[in-house]
Amino acid sequence: MKKVVIIPTYNESENIVPMIEKVFSLEGAFDLLVIDDGSPDGTAALVRGRQGDFPGRLHLIERSGKLGLGTAYLSGFRWALDNGYDYIFEMDCDFSHNPDDLLRLGREAEAGVDMAIGSRYVCGVNVINWPMGRLLMSYFASVYIRTVTGMPVRDATAGFVCYSRKVLEAIDLDAVKMKGYGFQVEMKYTAWKLGFKLKEISIIFTERVRGSSKMSSSIFGEAFWGVMGLRLRKIGPRGGRQIPIEPK
Repeated sequence: MKKVVIIPTYNESENIVPMIEKVFSLEGAFDLLVIDDGSPDGTAALVRGRQGDFPGRLHLIERSGKLGLGTAYLSGFRWALDNGYDYIFEMDCDFSHNPDDLLRLGREAEAGVDMAIGSRYVCGVNVINWPMGRLLMSYFASVYIRTVTGMPVRDATAGFVCYSRKVLEAIDLDAVKMKGYGFQVEMKYTAWKLGFKLKEISIIFTERVRGSSKMSSSIFGEAFWGVMGLRLRKIGPRGGRQIPIEPK
């Protein structure tokens, strides 16, 4: 089974090389796709400099500027499908997600889970070194999302996810509307409405040590207002075809 980890980057020169080395040190033969949005700090150049060390396994898509987290992942998903990957992972570059947990998410996917979610809130609150205000905003955002959508996911904005190929094949990627952290909500909600099996796996999320956070109030604002529209949207499989999936 082919596995690829997709990591969007913007000004992650302090983290990208250690992350590359860590991912390729793991068991399980993960490939890595970095999608860089024109980082002025030379992040993409650092990736290119290591591609010779991991031929055919370290890939890079360079974009012209900051085009949004969601569009980066959508580009990565299309690339992964075109290149025959069976399991597609998404994670941050700043080590807030522990790369060792890729193995745990992958085992769940191989056991039959369609979307394995690295969750900060499925077993209490597992966040380290966040300011209280940010923690409360994130936690209650997930409560709000569950209330509005009815989706039984406690960490709807989680960005540490393993998708099985059939989920991304079923979702109409061209119809995904939200671009920031709302993108994470929209993808989970769409997969859930299509009947795929979602499972949260408890992780510990640690605030970055190197580099600066890309979080902003506008990112949360998009998720807040965008969620209201999800309940009103008609969701079906891509192309209107029937997808043979197990019921929830």
